[in-house]
Amino acid sequence: MEENPVPDVVPLRRNHAFQLLWIGSAVSQLGTELTRLAMPLLVLALTGSPGLAGVVAGARTAVFLGVQLPAGIWVDRWDRRAVLLTSQGVQALNAAVLAVVVVAGEVRIWHFLVLGAVDGACAAFGGPARTVALRGVVPAEQLRSAYAREEARSHAARLIGPSLGGVLFGLGRALPFVVDAVTFVVAVVCSVFAKVPRHPETGEKTARASMWREAVEAVGWLWRQRGLRAATAAVMAMNLLGGGILIPVIVLVGERGGGPVLTGAVFAGIGVGGLVGAVLSDRIGGLLPAGQLVIAILVVFAGSNAVMALPVAAWWPMVPLLVTAVVTPALNVVLSVAVSRLVPHDMLGRLDAVLTAAGMGLSPLAPVLGGFLAAALGGAGAVLVLGAGFALTAVVAASSRELRRFTDDTPAARN
Repeated sequence: MEENPVPDVVPLRRNHAFQLLWIGSAVSQLGTELTRLAMPLLVLALTGSPGLAGVVAGARTAVFLGVQLPAGIWVDRWDRRAVLLTSQGVQALNAAVLAVVVVAGEVRIWHFLVLGAVDGACAAFGGPARTVALRGVVPAEQLRSAYAREEARSHAARLIGPSLGGVLFGLGRALPFVVDAVTFVVAVVCSVFAKVPRHPETGEKTARASMWREAVEAVGWLWRQRGLRAATAAVMAMNLLGGGILIPVIVLVGERGGGPVLTGAVFAGIGVGGLVGAVLSDRIGGLLPAGQLVIAILVVFAGSNAVMALPVAAWWPMVPLLVTAVVTPALNVVLSVAVSRLVPHDMLGRLDAVLTAAGMGLSPLAPVLGGFLAAALGGAGAVLVLGAGFALTAVVAASSRELRRFTDDTPAARN
């Protein structure tokens, strides 16, 4: 008896739905990144207050984190395509409104707070919606390559966006927000033609539990997956320690005689390394299973911090920062693939929200930690303490048998 032929998998370059989603996300993220610089520049130009600029940025982040989990639940309940289109459409309108009030000369601080909050809420819905959309149009065997391209897109936008935002702001204060609005219109058009699946491919429809029960169900599922849970805890520590490096590096470069221009060049190494790492992420991610890769990257971070403190030159921190930026995309790709493959499809939106909120949970403390350490110990001392934190995290992570054995096809994670 002849076996049924297995259909050929379409290469990603010919997967039109994925390509449209990728193009829309690349364009809209570029718009987001250029306004990330333009927004504080505008607040400073109008108020002269760095504190208010920080409050505006903080408001967006606070709303993003607060809405994240309910947004993930609603993405699992609602039409995913409609959620994606709505979030992108509202972000386009949001940026356009800000551009109009800037041109009219009527902008007030509450405009920034309200519009920043709206953008944060839309981003909280758009993230899980894109995750499930991507999983709906990309076969499981191509997820690693797809997420590698996602990483390349993200790092390219972060490298180009801020400098482009500064140039556009110099040409006209409203111009970055006009361009941002246009980028989200492009994203909406791409999402329309991508025709992503509207609902998860599950069997019989079951009655929905309350939002609270669905949130508890998602958290409980994650808690039972010991390998993924350990990886999430390691990422939380990594984000705290890695996010705390900003101020110590600024202090360190200054202590060695570097000025603002050199400091900017040092941090540009992160963008360059991230872009290189995104290109290599598929290869790097294939060297080790997911859990062992987490441990190895923690060791790289610890060693890079120790090397960074060496009294070489003011520009020297660029080198270890570039190294850490090269390996980070591989970690993001491997964990994204693990989540997409292991999480039940009808729970993917919720789990994406839970993992994002957990990963970012300690991030607001990172600048405070870095600033305190730099004030108390100087740049080199703060960098060494953060490196010791990475080393300790690596030791704790390596002691977890579940993390060492964790892969993106761990059977226990399918329960």
